Amino acid sequence: MTQGNDAATAYAWAALGGPDGLARSVTYEGAGEVLTARLPVRELARATVGACSLAAAELLALRRGVSVPAVRVREGAVATAFVSERYLRIDGRTPTTFAPLSGFWRTADGWVRTHANYPHHRARLLGALDIRDAGDTPATTRRLAEELATRPAREIQEAVYAAGGLAVAVAPTPSDPTVPLSPGGDALPLTETRAAGEGPPLVLPSAALPAEGVRVLDLTRVISGPVATRTLALLGADVLRVDSPRLPEQPDAHTDTGPGKRSTLLDLAASRDRQVFEELLDTADVVVTGYRPGALDRHGLAPDALLARRPGLIVAQLCAWGWSGPWAARRGFDSLVQAASGIAASEAAADGTPGALPAQALDHGTGYLIAAGVLRALTERQTVGGGRQLRFSLAGTASWLLHGVRHAPVEGGPYDPAPWLTETPSAYGPLRHALSPVHYAGAPVTWRTPPTRWGTDLPRWS
Repeated sequence: MTQGNDAATAYAWAALGGPDGLARSVTYEGAGEVLTARLPVRELARATVGACSLAAAELLALRRGVSVPAVRVREGAVATAFVSERYLRIDGRTPTTFAPLSGFWRTADGWVRTHANYPHHRARLLGALDIRDAGDTPATTRRLAEELATRPAREIQEAVYAAGGLAVAVAPTPSDPTVPLSPGGDALPLTETRAAGEGPPLVLPSAALPAEGVRVLDLTRVISGPVATRTLALLGADVLRVDSPRLPEQPDAHTDTGPGKRSTLLDLAASRDRQVFEELLDTADVVVTGYRPGALDRHGLAPDALLARRPGLIVAQLCAWGWSGPWAARRGFDSLVQAASGIAASEAAADGTPGALPAQALDHGTGYLIAAGVLRALTERQTVGGGRQLRFSLAGTASWLLHGVRHAPVEGGPYDPAPWLTETPSAYGPLRHALSPVHYAGAPVTWRTPPTRWGTDLPRWS
């Protein structure tokens, strides 16, 4: 076990506004060779979980009037949680993670990465390339490969995005390791935080868990945002995920990130559903969003509007590509950000085939940073008052991995995922799933409730 002074953890903690010196109290338990990559994925994972664990311990100490509980980061738990979707079993079944048309493809001048896990993204990809969808057959895959091989990567990228699909040209390894840039050319911070409005401190009563009694509206999808809110639920928050009935979710993805939360459907364009949402918002402490910049503004859910309406609210926003520049409004996923940032090139095989990180580390790492940011904002709201706006992006985390995190392995015994897996009954059948890696002395081991079926809960606080 190693005592503090982990540079990556200290950097993440400082970026979140954490008090100087507190990160040095964190200890680390190694686990042999985990999350092996050319880039320091292991260190990023360890640091994001360490910062989140410390933020939880800090808030709990403030609420209970005690010293900050000891924080220990266990790399075995971290490595297991960062690939939680791979260990998930639903009634004995192994979930599908990537669809057949999602992946790297050769182009006329390089490589492109596509994302077609959702039916509407698949349809737009094929439509943009004028390919008839013959289902998940070798003929469809062959036709896509043939078409992509005839076109330049950036031409494909722009044509597919114009059609509402998802594809990016694979970028080379960044030539200047000192300048963290987005694909649009903008410098990217790991996180952005601003105080919003004035008000008296909102003191949370003493409680057994750091976020107990905190109400969180979860307007996120896929992995990163749901990992953040899954973590807040573990730590005691009342988390209600709200989705549009017109944008279906993959049940397997929801099962992995849904523990501890409830899930409901509301159409914000329908007056009755909007009224219900407004009532939920009136008593919320935290809103976490995972949509493109401006996507929720038409519903009156821009951060400034939310903060003006509800003093003391904490609004945490997540996007793929950063908050300014020509790529800000584009849809994106972890795999696409890896490709466009230079990560895929950095992890390429000897023959030049682009590679991928050993986990969707941008998603998971950003998720723990978001949870840490919310916990720190709750601490600051309790001491100085006012609301907070927090911003995170997958591209910002990618820039940190490429330009800021340094290799610093921690010694440990052989890695065994078994201690970090558990079985839980659920509405989907028996689940085998990863435990949370967030840990401090006295922390909960697992979630209070299993995932409910997507969209089946009543739109109300528990």
